[in-house]
Formats: sequence, structure tokens, C-alpha cells
Amino acid sequence: MNHTGKDPLQQRLEIVNWVILGAFLLGSTLLLSSKFTLGVLIGGLISIVNYHWLYRDVRKVFQRLNDRAKSRIMFRYYIRFGVTAVALFFIVSSQIVDVIGLLVGLSTVIINIVLTAVAALTKKNCVEEVN
Repeated sequence: MNHTGKDPLQQRLEIVNWVILGAFLLGSTLLLSSKFTLGVLIGGLISIVNYHWLYRDVRKVFQRLNDRAKSRIMFRYYIRFGVTAVALFFIVSSQIVDVIGLLVGLSTVIINIVLTAVAALTKKNCVEEVN
């Protein structure tokens, strides 16, 4: 039973985001410095929060689809972009995290989307099904 009203693929993406971040954190905690691990954690949290924010914004716009939908989604995009840019600026300029660790954390959602797409394409039996 789907209590959230979300698509099963969306739910899977959200869960796997946290699993990937957890794996990155475990690996960096065991093998690398605490500064790198903190970068992975902060980058992953920013990436996942940004993904949820985008999902919420797109869902709101499409629920009330009208002539101003394009301008609303673009306005929300620029707000999200600005907030993320300011947060990253302060994180990087304070030098409390390793920048490479931050980039690894920020790539959490992208890695998840790529892995999900590859998994979906490898499940197809013939080329015609992919197209």
C-alpha cells in the first residue's frame, strides 16, 4: 500500500539516495580523514535536500498547471539555485570540509539516477523495448 502517494520509482530513488550516502560515509569514515567525511556528509545532505525540494516544487506546479507554470518553476529553480550556491560558498570558504569529499557527497543523487537508469536499461530484453 502506498501511503505517500508517490510513484514507486520515486520512493526507490529516495531510499537509495540515503543508502548511497550511508555507503559513502561508511567508506570515508573507515578510510579517510574526518574532514573528508564531513564533506561527504554535508554534500550528500545538500544534494538530497535539493532533490526533495525540486520534487516538491515540480509537484506543486503540475498540480496547479496554468499559463504561469513555466515562470513559477523557473522562479523556484533560481531560488533553489541561489540558496544552494550561498550554502556551498560558505562551506567552501570556511574550509571546514575537504572539497573533494564535498563533491563526492554532492554526486550522491546523480550516481543514484545513473545506476537506476543503467539497471532499467539492462532489464530490457531487446533493443526495441529500450526505444
